[in-house]
Amino acid sequence: MSKILFVLTGADLWTLADGTQHPTGYWAEEVVVPYRAVKAAGHQVVVATPGGVVPPVDRASLAAEANGGQDKADEIARAVAEIAELREPVKLAEVDLGDFAAVFYPGGHGPMEDLAVDAESGRLLVATLDSGKPLAVVCHGPAALLAAVRADGSNAFAGYRAAAFTNEEETQGGLAGQAKWLLQDRLAAAGVDVRPAEPWAPHVIVDRNLITGQNPASSAPVAEELLKLLG
Repeated sequence: MSKILFVLTGADLWTLADGTQHPTGYWAEEVVVPYRAVKAAGHQVVVATPGGVVPPVDRASLAAEANGGQDKADEIARAVAEIAELREPVKLAEVDLGDFAAVFYPGGHGPMEDLAVDAESGRLLVATLDSGKPLAVVCHGPAALLAAVRADGSNAFAGYRAAAFTNEEETQGGLAGQAKWLLQDRLAAAGVDVRPAEPWAPHVIVDRNLITGQNPASSAPVAEELLKLLG
């Protein structure tokens, strides 16, 4: 059995371009689905957040319209409540990568607020990438890659092929016009080779030890690829 680190946002608000704050957190499906997959495969999960705060769930991710109906929404909400690790996070600054076989970053708009500029998270990402250990990131989780800067100022993920929540998905979701910046654009500016696919459909890219997924629907195939790399 291996230990897998889930790095979650600690932000429950996302600051928009006009200074107002939009309620956010982690996207429930993007935690629940990979969590179930890695636990079913016999692995242990440890949750880490900036400062060790209990990660907030984005309430919108528990709504019926976000889950294809109320029954599925209720199932996801129950699953969130049952994941004890979410209530007992460790401090991101105290994580020892040597204790873990893989690292996973789910999304939600929360990472746009905190992990995108979190130096501790950035150092962990650089170390994970350089270690060759599987690193899986989904939806808005790739915002965290923006903080993965090397000593020379370059982004550690420059030149890597990746999937991430797209401009078109942000537009269709109704928040593109209010955002300070768009994830696809900012990643591309950092040198990441973002390769968008059809909005809302599962889309996963594996480039060396980096596994990325475009949206919530990509959560399951991202987890599958993570388990493949773990062997």
